[in-house]
Amino acid sequence: MKTLFITLIITLLFSCKNIAQVSNEQQAIINASPIEVPLDNGKARAYFASGCFWCVEAVYESVKGVDEVINGYSGGFTDKPTYQLSNTGRTGHAEAVEVIYNPNIVSFATLVDVFFASQNPTQVNGQGPDYGSQYRSIIFYQNDTQKKIIEKKKTTLAKELNAKIAAEVYPFLKFWIGEDYHQNYERLHPNNSYIRNVSIPRLRSFQAKMPTILKANH
Repeated sequence: MKTLFITLIITLLFSCKNIAQVSNEQQAIINASPIEVPLDNGKARAYFASGCFWCVEAVYESVKGVDEVINGYSGGFTDKPTYQLSNTGRTGHAEAVEVIYNPNIVSFATLVDVFFASQNPTQVNGQGPDYGSQYRSIIFYQNDTQKKIIEKKKTTLAKELNAKIAAEVYPFLKFWIGEDYHQNYERLHPNNSYIRNVSIPRLRSFQAKMPTILKANH
């Protein structure tokens, strides 16, 4: 019995140490200075994490001024994350999207509105049926102006809902592009049960909230 007790104490000590190490690594990401992505042929890039990236990709691709959305991983401390590694919840990363858009047609502020309108903003570590830190909500900022926009909208929404908003606010550091088979997933797999039962209803719910910003064919 004594041996078992000692073993449990040692296990707890090592577990606490591991948690502290992960926490320190993640805190370093949160405290870092953001990297600003320059315009490329007049197009800007914005980064969001909001649950399953299949869902988020479809939402942003329905918005006027958005040229393309790429699925991947961001917000963590692990180099070259994969879908399998991300699903362990130990990389620090969340499933995220890179939104390539024309800032003359749609603003960063509007993209933040899309972010909040297309999710349950009070759900912690997940969206819908997807749970875990890899599905947490994060808005990434590239400069102080973007950070102020995010924080103002987050504060306003918290007052409107009288609830705590789960979305984290991170400096943008790096986006890791996801595997090829994750790209354009909803469009390529319309009969997938997850797409039919989760992704499409989430897309339709968002579109009903913000119909004036949608592309004509959506």
